[in-house]
Amino acid sequence: MDISAVNALSYEDFVNTFGNVVEKCPVITAAVWSRRPFVSLNALEAAISDFIDELPESGKEGILRCHPDLAGRDLQRGTLTRESRQEQAGAGMDALTSGETERMARLNEDYKKRFGFPFVICARMNDKANILRQLSERCQNERAVERERGIEEVKKICRLRLQSLLLTDGANKL
Repeated sequence: MDISAVNALSYEDFVNTFGNVVEKCPVITAAVWSRRPFVSLNALEAAISDFIDELPESGKEGILRCHPDLAGRDLQRGTLTRESRQEQAGAGMDALTSGETERMARLNEDYKKRFGFPFVICARMNDKANILRQLSERCQNERAVERERGIEEVKKICRLRLQSLLLTDGANKL
């Protein structure tokens, strides 16, 4: 799909196509639709990023709360979104040892108690060892620092999801 096709999408089709580029936050895509036309994939990504940046801190934390725990209950139950399931599997979150699973669960719980939102990291850019290390290290951050870091990770996830949807071949003119 090229950028002119993106711009021609109806509101419903746009939200259905891009509604999960920010995990379980189709309202972001719905709001960004009105900022069309986009001149490129980068412009679409920038519009989403700008929308997120314009949110109050509580809205940013809301975005973070929409993310599942890594290697958590949703993965075990098979209730992750398709995108999250693929991303977590690619990072090895579905192949943890029992010890790694216990450590991940404990760290996820500690993180959520400390910050009030789940740990977010772009799984597609990390492996399980780095994710475990980052989770352990980031538990030491201040809340504002971690909220900002989490939002930056959300933007990385968004960028990769947009690219997956739109850059399926070299012929796209985005």
